[in-house]
Amino acid sequence: MAPPRIVVTMGDPSGIGPEVVAKALSKPEVRSLADLSVVGSAQVLFDAWQRLSLPGAPPPVTEIQGVPEGPFPIGQLSLDSARAAHAWIEFAAKLCLAGEAAAMVTAPVNKDAFQRAGIADTGHQEVLSRLSGATNVKTMLISGRLRCMHLSTHKSLAEACRYVTRENVLAAVQLTHAHFARWGVPSPRIAVAALNPHASDNGLIGREELDEIAPAVTEACALGIDASGPHPADSVFNAAIAGRFDVVVVMYHDQGHIPIKVYGFEQSISVNLGLPFIRTSVDHGTAFDIAGQGVADETSMVEAVRLAANLATGNGLG
Repeated sequence: MAPPRIVVTMGDPSGIGPEVVAKALSKPEVRSLADLSVVGSAQVLFDAWQRLSLPGAPPPVTEIQGVPEGPFPIGQLSLDSARAAHAWIEFAAKLCLAGEAAAMVTAPVNKDAFQRAGIADTGHQEVLSRLSGATNVKTMLISGRLRCMHLSTHKSLAEACRYVTRENVLAAVQLTHAHFARWGVPSPRIAVAALNPHASDNGLIGREELDEIAPAVTEACALGIDASGPHPADSVFNAAIAGRFDVVVVMYHDQGHIPIKVYGFEQSISVNLGLPFIRTSVDHGTAFDIAGQGVADETSMVEAVRLAANLATGNGLG
């Protein structure tokens, strides 16, 4: 069987994206996982390769006409860099939608740069949702044995709390169950985190657990899903790390991001649920402050490529 074709987007060329892509793809064990190519700037990747004194030659790079070609500044916000990064994401996504690539892996972009460049999409997820027409796209973070599927991500805390409804929680649990089943875990043990401290102490500290989360869990169980909760957020992650659960559905951005990054920051990656193709990503930003210095850690990119290859070949979450 031919290895799956996986495209890796370079991310913002002014950040650490080119460096972590170069470092990760210079490893023979990573190159052997799939037919890997990069969407971005061949010159930027070559410069990073040379600067880091990496062995061998860079993988093939697909460049796009009509995209800013650089040179791009290193370590500072650049509108040209943002526009190039945005175009590279779109191109890779279209390859996946056309069936010409089995998965895409993304290096980081800068949301502030996107906004200043007049790009309507906030970040990767908005680009991919728009192009694919997917209306219920979620983010799951993974670090080792801990997996956190987010009910919401880039919402203010007040807006995120309003988003905790029976309908939304149930949809998130169903989406999680469907993807794990597709990935070879037919009956995943899904823990649903509470929103309020102590899971509200039976309504003493908020009503969301009683009125929204618990009814969603009950309905999910009636549909044959192995879901439980709401579990207090100060204990559920340790239980998941200990192996009691396969995944935790969390209620908002920081509720999932903090335990993942405390548990294993360098190894943490993300995968989207709800897209018609596989997309994994590093779980860090553009880090302009260290760009070009050769000190960026490529572990997250290595793990993102590994997961994309596992999912594309039917080997599941690994």
